[in-house]
Amino acid sequence: MDVAPGIPVDPVISVRNLHKWFAGVHALRGVSLDFARNRAVGLVGDNGAGKSTLISILAGLYSPDEGEVYVEGRPVRMRGPRDAMELGIETIYQYDSLVPSMSIARNLFIGREPVRASLFGVGILDERRMRSETVAALSAVDLHLRSPDAVVAELSGGQRQGVAIARAMHFKSKVLILDEPTNHLSVKETNKVIDFVRSLGGQGVTSIFVSHNMHHVFACCDRVVAMAHGRVVLDRNIGETSIEEVYDVL
Repeated sequence: MDVAPGIPVDPVISVRNLHKWFAGVHALRGVSLDFARNRAVGLVGDNGAGKSTLISILAGLYSPDEGEVYVEGRPVRMRGPRDAMELGIETIYQYDSLVPSMSIARNLFIGREPVRASLFGVGILDERRMRSETVAALSAVDLHLRSPDAVVAELSGGQRQGVAIARAMHFKSKVLILDEPTNHLSVKETNKVIDFVRSLGGQGVTSIFVSHNMHHVFACCDRVVAMAHGRVVLDRNIGETSIEEVYDVL
């Protein structure tokens, strides 16, 4: 493995010796990585390299069969995505980050809806607060949509990614995992998403940008981690490597 000296400083997430098997397939083979605070890491590799398994563990979808996950230096065992969210880890998936039939405001607060009053666990949604906070959250990521009540199905792919990023920012996520966020987007929308990712470090968010597009990774990330056959095969600062070098190890 090619590891750059001094990576990383002040990790918000660390994984040590992660192993994962699926029906006899050894999907992760002793993966150890640190994700530095407020930095953007590009995670690359071919299908079957182990990228999806790794981020699924970080998102709380899977538990490792061996190894440890640390968040801000503490060992954690996540039993589901809710545990990851409570630790400040939010994941934006390529296809199912939002519910198309629901409004932007409902999507922003899904699973975390504020209520005006509650009795025996049943409450009345505070829809006014949801609308006003949605407008502010979208504005914070420079996304200006016509109404927080607009249905997500009416939005473009880039706008949907923007809403998902706004949700993560609004709830003060420490780590944002973006799974192939530029797939099937126009050039203009892709550039918008890349700009979002570039801005995350300055807003106190560590990002993990999973992509097959090396040019997009090099455009917005500080560091690139390449995986193959369940192992990390390269871990370098962007300024110390090249697209050609990364392709050579895959």
